[in-house]
Amino acid sequence: MMKQILISGLLCQLLFMPLQSQTEVAGTDPFQLIQSKLLLLPEAEPEPATVDWLIETPGQTAMITRSGEKDLVISNGLISRTFRLFPNVVSHSLKNLVTQEEYIRSPRPEAEVVIDGKPYPAGGLTGQPEQAYFLKEWLEDMQGLENAFVLADFEVKELTDHIRWEKSRWIPSTQWERKGLELVLHFSHPGLGLVGLEVEVHYEIYDALPLMSKWIVLKNGGASEILLNHFTSEIIAHPEKNNYVDEPHQWDPPNLYMENDYAFSGFTYAESDRSVFWETDSLYTSQVNWERRTPAVLKSKPRTGPEYRLSPGDQFESFRTYTLALDGTDMERNSLSKRKMYRTLAPWVTENPIFLHLTTTNPEKVREAIEQCTETGYEMVILSFGSGLNMEDLSEKNIEKFRKLVEYAHDKGIELGGYSLFSSRRIDDETDVIDLETGKPGGAKFGHAPCGGSEWGINYIASLKSFIEQTGFDILEHDGPYPGDFCASTTHPGHDGYGDSQWKQWRQTTDFYKWLRSTGVYANMPDIYLLSGTSKVGIGYREVNWSLPRAQQILLGRQNIYDGTWLRTPSMGWTFVPLTEYHGGGEAATLEPLSEHLEEYEAHMIQNYGSGVQACYRGPRLYDTEETRELVTQTISFYKKYREILNADIIHLRRPDGRDWDGILHADPSLETKGFAMLYNPTDKEIHRRVVLPLYYTGLSETAQVSVDEGEFSAYSLNREYEIAVELSIPAKGFRKIVIK
Repeated sequence: MMKQILISGLLCQLLFMPLQSQTEVAGTDPFQLIQSKLLLLPEAEPEPATVDWLIETPGQTAMITRSGEKDLVISNGLISRTFRLFPNVVSHSLKNLVTQEEYIRSPRPEAEVVIDGKPYPAGGLTGQPEQAYFLKEWLEDMQGLENAFVLADFEVKELTDHIRWEKSRWIPSTQWERKGLELVLHFSHPGLGLVGLEVEVHYEIYDALPLMSKWIVLKNGGASEILLNHFTSEIIAHPEKNNYVDEPHQWDPPNLYMENDYAFSGFTYAESDRSVFWETDSLYTSQVNWERRTPAVLKSKPRTGPEYRLSPGDQFESFRTYTLALDGTDMERNSLSKRKMYRTLAPWVTENPIFLHLTTTNPEKVREAIEQCTETGYEMVILSFGSGLNMEDLSEKNIEKFRKLVEYAHDKGIELGGYSLFSSRRIDDETDVIDLETGKPGGAKFGHAPCGGSEWGINYIASLKSFIEQTGFDILEHDGPYPGDFCASTTHPGHDGYGDSQWKQWRQTTDFYKWLRSTGVYANMPDIYLLSGTSKVGIGYREVNWSLPRAQQILLGRQNIYDGTWLRTPSMGWTFVPLTEYHGGGEAATLEPLSEHLEEYEAHMIQNYGSGVQACYRGPRLYDTEETRELVTQTISFYKKYREILNADIIHLRRPDGRDWDGILHADPSLETKGFAMLYNPTDKEIHRRVVLPLYYTGLSETAQVSVDEGEFSAYSLNREYEIAVELSIPAKGFRKIVIK
């Protein structure tokens, strides 16, 4: 109801109207216009949600309201952000509405930009008498910052998709939806040297998530070129979490998680973060740490650059920063919150096709593999590294070869695509990344690597696009997409020099991945570009481990899955199964001939499909005998029967250690099958255990119906910790499947 009020009548006309038109309508100056628009908002204080958002959908939706005559509030029952608009805008509260934890101890500018070598805040106030905490009444005596961009207007928008998603394959029926509102703050500068330059600060708040996003846009409406040397798009001066007089080995962060899409060179965000910084605060003189080294300011900014030139009429858009309010210190709950964040912001990650990594491009062998996929229930073939695929070859002969294979696959209901290598290769001195210190090729993460901004790099991306369009490929597995290498070349056409090289290569890469997403091409990447359109990243494993003996691979693989699903949905990661030799290890490490290693083949498939994690089954075929075909078919049938719940998020029960049982539990309160547990026995003897299953996140509260290995259902009463205890035996080297309704 509140959202409908916000976008109706006079309010709709004013909030969605360009500044110039608003001024003409109102016949007044911007400050009076801002005041009049603020007073049109309904006055309401945010109310906390009364249900657990990880179990039920809160009754509150995203709202933009006012508090009194000077404050604007964005909230959704789970999180709120409150802005004082006069004498200049500043966020003075960022709060977890459920726990009532406040994340701001000191208001800071909404953003900072460095233009032509000079720093300028956007918004912000000064005059706070104490930095350890904040009192709202202090705002009355605080003043605007010197040389700041000032608020000229604000507007409210419905959310728009910044990545077009062409839904073309299976996704869960309970996929979370991205709904909410956007607030845009428009800033101008009173200085003559910045006439026509507008800074926009954008905020999004979402229904049913304690999450906000933020980014900035610069628009050069002036007559001269400007150089954006640097920007900081988010600044949160948060309360100190610790009471350390001396400096500890590690500081504990507050119950606040920040991530942005300017990330690369890793399988997880923790490995890939290049732009979130926990910094000290020189203004905070009353902090406990005697050297004042407490990291009490959280910032989102690039480490270097972007050194971006804006000609008259140009605009610059930053990366997007996501701030998630956490409930406390529970690892499972906090990681579930992050997984729901991904499901909402990047719903394409929930696509989870069943694929074979084929090691040949011989047309006859490819057709045979496609037929095997059709017979067993597989959905996709990826022409693997080492298969002979070259997507840079745009010759008529090469295009025709793979176009015909795509047509054959599509006739059989199978998707087809393949692998291309970018980063860990050397091209030539003109193309490769130039080291800043030596002025010579080298210094990249992989030693020598091509620069995406080189002529070769630009042509490489164009070649892949052309190949995909001409052949109809359904998937790109891109190995070593741009990993964040700076390049000091001044002759590459895609960047000016060192300062803008990382930014422009990142933008080139993410624009390509967004294009893939918009055309329905599935994207596997070994770097975390998930918020930029890719669907899957490695679960986290050491490649040479797939050259170890088969038994070790199985247990290690289960550890990889257990550890890799704390911060990922099952569909976000891939693992590996070496049907043929990978990095070595010989016969002891591989599954071929498949019919001679059916026990190990089944173990790999059951733990992968039972967790919802797809694996790169890399080899020339899926089966070699009728018995092998039957095993694969039965396993895929099991997976598809329970596909919805097996793609639900995982509750971690016991980590594999080889000494006793281990297991996981899928949970989704919105499904009929609300839980599905997979329990494994790695030992050589049958074991009998009383296994406690935590069912809180299934949404069940009183009674659970439980079936072991698809037998009869039995009723179990939940204790007040929302648990049940199941007595069962697990066969030696075997497993048990538990369905919960």
